[in-house]
Formats: sequence, structure tokens, C-alpha cells
Amino acid sequence: MTPPPLPQARRRRKNPLPVALGVAALVGLTGFIAFGNLNKSLEYFVTPTEYQQQEAQLQGRPVRIGGLVKAVNYDPQSLNLRFNVTDGGATFPVQYHGAVSDLFKENQGVVVRGEFQGETFHASELIVKHSEEYNVPKTQAELKDLLKQSE
Repeated sequence: MTPPPLPQARRRRKNPLPVALGVAALVGLTGFIAFGNLNKSLEYFVTPTEYQQQEAQLQGRPVRIGGLVKAVNYDPQSLNLRFNVTDGGATFPVQYHGAVSDLFKENQGVVVRGEFQGETFHASELIVKHSEEYNVPKTQAELKDLLKQSE
């Protein structure tokens, strides 16, 4: 006599909790790596007055300061540039070493990147604001005048 067939085995239902926890941990780790050190790499853009107000938080960090150029002293031989940047409320002395654009001049907008060392801002990059207007010369005479001015 043959034994009766065994009942079909019940399938064990898998618990989705370990998979969900694993995915959540992976997403959390990826987010931490992507955004964890973001605060250290941020460069803030501030005016001189804003820097004075937030000096404790910004001290020792790379910073961008924007304002107007005052009291320019540039030596083209040594490429040393000293000037003041101001927003009307506060003024800081800036020191920069490197070539300077022809657009850089007194009362011109500027953004400098660097760090404070004592009371002087040591700039590693100089970005000069230029006019946003571009007028195409309408005649040959205007074009010749423009070329003469640029020489």
C-alpha cells in the first residue's frame, strides 16, 4: 500500500522589514556622504557690512566679498594690488597678487574670493563687474573710434 501523499508545504512569507531597513540605511549613508561635508565647502558671498555682523561665523572660512573699489594702488611690475572694498557702511583693505583686468578701476563693482588674515583680506581671485550694455557700432567710423580707444 502506498502512503498517502504529503500535504503541500506552506510557503513561508518573507518579512520585508530587513530589505526596507537596508534600503533606508543605504539612502541615509549616501545622503550623509553627499551633504555631510557640504557646509565646509560653501563659500559665502557677503558685503563688508554683512561680514562685520557675521564675523564670528565666517572667520577662517573662504569667503567672497562684494562691493565698490576705493583707493587703488597697483604696481604692474610686481603685480601687487592693494585697494579697499566698501559697501558704504564698512570698508576692508584687500591685497591681491596677479594680473588685473582693464575693467578694474575706482568706483567699479568687484567680488573678491579669499580669506581674512588679521584685518586685511587676502584675495586669491578677483572678479570685476562690467557694464551689461553692448552697443554694436553702426558705422565704420564708430568701429574705427572703438578700435582706437582699445589700443
